[in-house]
Parts: sequence; C-alpha cells; structure tokens
Amino acid sequence: MKMAKFRMVRTEFWDIPMVSEEMTPEDKYFYLYLLTNPCTTQTGIYKITNKRMAFDMGYTIESVILLIERFISHHKLIRYNPETRELAMKYWGKYNLERGGKPMMDCIISELKGIEDLSLIQYVSETIQKQDIRSLYESFWKQAANGKYDVTNAYIDTEIQEMDDTLTEPSTNGSRN
Repeated sequence: MKMAKFRMVRTEFWDIPMVSEEMTPEDKYFYLYLLTNPCTTQTGIYKITNKRMAFDMGYTIESVILLIERFISHHKLIRYNPETRELAMKYWGKYNLERGGKPMMDCIISELKGIEDLSLIQYVSETIQKQDIRSLYESFWKQAANGKYDVTNAYIDTEIQEMDDTLTEPSTNGSRN
C-alpha cells in the first residue's frame, strides 16, 4: 500500500537546541534533506546512495560522506549501512508516527518487510512513543534476534567507508559520474 508522499516538518524543528545551537547552516540543510527527500518512507528507514544525496543537494560525494559521518558520530541522529545503502533516522518515530490506523500500519508493515538491516528497525523503534507502532517495530527486530532473520550490524558508527556508489538510475546528462 502506498501512502501519500509528503513529509511534515514542524516549526518546532528550529527550536530544538541541537538544531538551533549546535548545527551549522550546512547541517540544518542536510537534516531537512534527510527528513524530506523523495526516498523517505513511513518507517524512517530508507535506501539512498551517497551519489543521489550529492546530486539532489548539489554537493560533492565527498561532502555527503563527511556530513553522514558527522550525523552519525557528532549529532548521533542517523545510522547508515553502506552495504545495504539504508539510512535510519533516530527520531523519525517521535515526530512522524504519532497517529496510527489501519492504512498507516499496513504501510509500515509492508515497508518493514523490505528492510535488509534489521538492526536499523531497533534503532528507530527506540524513540517511537505510540505503543502500538513501537510494538510493531519491536516484533520485527525481535524476530531477527530469535534467529528468524539474518541481522547484519554493518553500519559504521565512527567511519564511513567509501563504496561503489554507482547510480542505478539513468543519468540526465547521459554520463555515469
């Protein structure tokens, strides 16, 4: 099931002490991008490449890698698995999963089934305040802990490794950067 593709950013975003006091303008731009880019999902865990982020934001891949590393190590707001190219937003559930309902739950279930690095599900679930949604996330990663799934904990907390980040989508200018 496909939910409406929009993301809401609360005006309180600018009042969060980490955002207002600790983030550079570049950090704020990157954080807004991570919250609202076209690859986001209802779960707060989505596949995205460094190349895609660089293209969308007008940055170099090297700049994106440094920003990811900063958001993992310094701000502690994301996890990124360079092998599966999945990114998880720590506080996604706190701000985006306040309401449930069958259509949203069905969408979340469908998206959770597609996540390769199930440790990212646990990471996002820690800040979900709505109990029925949190329980849904927990059921997915607990199944993995019980051996039902092969969980890889391949994200890098302190260093982002450069990987082949070849764009699988057609380029607009005919070249493969």
